[in-house]
Amino acid sequence: MSKNKLTFEYCDQLVKDFEKAVEHPIVGKSSVYYTGVDLGTAFVVLAVLDENYKPVAGAYRYADVVRDGMVVDYIGAINIVRELKQELEEKLGTELLYAAAAIPPGTDALDSGAVKNVVQAAGFELTNLLDESTAANGVLKMENGAVVDIGGGTTGISILKDGKVVYVADDPTGGTHFSLVISGAYKLPFADAEKYKRDPMNHKELLPVLKPVVEKISSIINRHIKDYDVKEISLVGGTCCLSGIEEIIEKKTGIYTHKPQNPMFVTPLGIALSCGQKIIE
Repeated sequence: MSKNKLTFEYCDQLVKDFEKAVEHPIVGKSSVYYTGVDLGTAFVVLAVLDENYKPVAGAYRYADVVRDGMVVDYIGAINIVRELKQELEEKLGTELLYAAAAIPPGTDALDSGAVKNVVQAAGFELTNLLDESTAANGVLKMENGAVVDIGGGTTGISILKDGKVVYVADDPTGGTHFSLVISGAYKLPFADAEKYKRDPMNHKELLPVLKPVVEKISSIINRHIKDYDVKEISLVGGTCCLSGIEEIIEKKTGIYTHKPQNPMFVTPLGIALSCGQKIIE
C-alpha cells in the first residue's frame, strides 16, 4: 500500500469525535451504551459509544494499578473503574451496563482473569475480552501490517495479514523506561519525571534524551517482524504521544510508520467497538 493511501481517516475522525465527547458528553436516547475499559500502566480510560457505536462520553485518570501489563493493585483498579463509571453515568443520566476490556498480547493465560474480575466488580456486565493490539485495529482497520501498542510498561505487537492477527508479542519496554531516563537525566523524582514527560511543550527537548529508548523499541519491533512481510506500522498507546517518536521508529525499521492524532485513545475506542450484549460468565 502506498503512502498516499495510508490515510487512516476513520481512526482520526473517531478519535476527534471522542475527544469532543470527553469534554462535552452527548446526552441522548440511545437504547444501549457500550463501554470500553482500558486498564493502562499510566492511565485508566473508559470510552462510551451509543447504539450506533458513535462516541458519546469518556473519562480517564492517571493510575498506578498496572505494571508491565499486569494488574498489581486489584482493589485500586476496581475503585477507579467504578468511580469513572459513576462519573459517566451521572453525565449521561443512565446506567452503563455493558463493557469490554483488553489485555496485552500473549498474556491471556496470566492476567485475563484479573482484568475480567476488575470490570465485573466495578459493576459492568463483561461482554468481550481481547488483546489490546487487536482492539486497536478495530479503529485502525489495517489489513496488512503491524499494530505497535507502546504503553507504560510494555510494547505489544500484533502482525496482521488480510485483516487477521497472525502473530502477537509483548515486550517489557515502554513509557516507564522513558520516565526513568528523564528522572536520571534531570535529577527528578520519578513522579515528577512522569509529569514532565506528559507535557507536549517538553517533547522537543526530551526527544534527543529519549532517543536511545525509542531506538530500543525499534529494535524490538524489528526482531518481531523480521519473519513477516510488514509494509506499514501503526503506533498506538499513551507513550506514542511523544512528538517525533514515529519518525525515529520509521527510520530504524525502514517501514512507513503512522501515528494517529491521539494514540492514547485508539485502544479504548477499539475495545468499546468490540463490546456487545452477549455476557461473558
